[in-house]
Amino acid sequence: MKLVIVGGTAAGMSCAARARRLNEDASITVIEKTPHVSSASCGLPYYLSGQIASREALSIETPDSLHASLNITVMTRSEATGFDAERVHVSRAGGETVDIDYDELVLAPGTHAFEPPMNITGSPNIRTLRTIEDAQSIHEAISSGAKDIHVVVIGGGFIGIEAAENLAERKIPVTLVEASPHPLPMIDDDIASYATQSLRHLGVDLRLGTTVDSLEATDHGTEVSLSDGSHLTASLILSSAGVRPSTQFAERSGVECSKGWIITDEHGRTGMDHVWAAGDATLRTDMVTGRKTPLALAGPSNRDGRLVADAIMDPEHARPIPGTLGTAIVRVGQTVIATTGPTSRTLRESGIDFDTLHLLPSQHAGYYPGAEQIDMRVRVGRDGAILGAQIAGGSGVDKRIDVIATAMRGGLRAEDLIDLDLAYAPPFGSAKDPVNFVGYMAQDLHSGLLRQIQPEDFIKNPTGFLLLDVRSPFEYEQGHIPSSLHIPHTRIREHIDEIRKTAQGKTTLVICESGKRAYLAHRILQQNGIDSTVLSGGMNTLSRILQAGARGRD
Repeated sequence: MKLVIVGGTAAGMSCAARARRLNEDASITVIEKTPHVSSASCGLPYYLSGQIASREALSIETPDSLHASLNITVMTRSEATGFDAERVHVSRAGGETVDIDYDELVLAPGTHAFEPPMNITGSPNIRTLRTIEDAQSIHEAISSGAKDIHVVVIGGGFIGIEAAENLAERKIPVTLVEASPHPLPMIDDDIASYATQSLRHLGVDLRLGTTVDSLEATDHGTEVSLSDGSHLTASLILSSAGVRPSTQFAERSGVECSKGWIITDEHGRTGMDHVWAAGDATLRTDMVTGRKTPLALAGPSNRDGRLVADAIMDPEHARPIPGTLGTAIVRVGQTVIATTGPTSRTLRESGIDFDTLHLLPSQHAGYYPGAEQIDMRVRVGRDGAILGAQIAGGSGVDKRIDVIATAMRGGLRAEDLIDLDLAYAPPFGSAKDPVNFVGYMAQDLHSGLLRQIQPEDFIKNPTGFLLLDVRSPFEYEQGHIPSSLHIPHTRIREHIDEIRKTAQGKTTLVICESGKRAYLAHRILQQNGIDSTVLSGGMNTLSRILQAGARGRD
């Protein structure tokens, strides 16, 4: 068998390596446009700061090492320009063109940087961060010793955030321009606010809700004109405004695509005989909503490449490509932000009803030194299904998001999280882990012990309640909702008659900082015949949502 693979990064090389392990006799050829295969593209931002000290560390394999270990022929600096039913047409460095015969063809071309619309005058210093050469070029520019270096990063997604963070770590002035009201537009507003805070703490100049109108090369650098009317002078522009699929050659050859993204079946087959596709250039199925969406993440790409190889070489035992959860994590200074499953916005657009559980536990035992709060948002369906989560904090965020993602993949309900036996010692967690607490809250919610109102709903309709703030006097004095009645939660039992009289038949909305004390007060009120509900996430979440909304209106 002659297997040809277009693309030598995550999906392509995973497919090639798996195919070789399944079939020692196959001829396997990989066509890669860049000079590198199996490069660690996710590590590129950390090379800019020097946390990854060596460029060579980013090259995981070479054509020679792959040929020696796996007997794979890798053609670098070679671009597939099209194909027919028997061969792939390849343009090589130096102008040479060759045709390569195949029995099975796998398309794993990945993506390229999106070029946002803007007027460009002259030859401004614009870079992307997609390849080792890109990282080396930027590293040399910021290490040249030139004075007044200022980098403008266009785009506040994962790569833009990581690039801005690592440049700021080197004390290089950075301005981040993002069209959305907050960085990480794929994250819900309140959790994304942690990224906003952390970037500003690092000294990054944030221009949110703003786009770049034009770039003009001048004697002093690049003049950057923004949509808000402001102007910047930059020595380097790093464009990280998203990606587009590198599939033009495939579309020209007859592969069915949707807006450039390749359409496949559950085993990676395209609509053309003996032509398969895997990786970032394909449409993937969202496990929760069932939607077909793009998703550029290394983990799913590596997995998909392997599964396509199974379907080609061992179809009897091949597993289908599963739906995706989009589990991802990013560090921003001292803050870690992680996500799995659809955002609340996507769930609403998909017509899925859900509740959001807000928790602010410590990442390990509170009595052990170094306890820090983590902020968790877990979305639960009306049937108890776990639909997604977002978490912000420091250490321990990665552990919790991975446990929740695993539970979702295993089909556990939210209440089943109560029963997880998770590792505990004071430096690592609590006897009741934050993930267990998600289960406790879900059980209370579905049994009716907990009633709650989401902060967004309260903002839309704040009337019709008796607002009962049960925080300490100090917290209340630091800031509270006007007209709220203040009674600390430890004194609720003493004031039952006062609360009943003041409510005058209205529902009592109980408010604390995070929701825990409000729940305790709510249970007392309910058992005394007073209709009450809890502000989910308390003042912490309410203030974050209000701040995010204010920034969006700026």
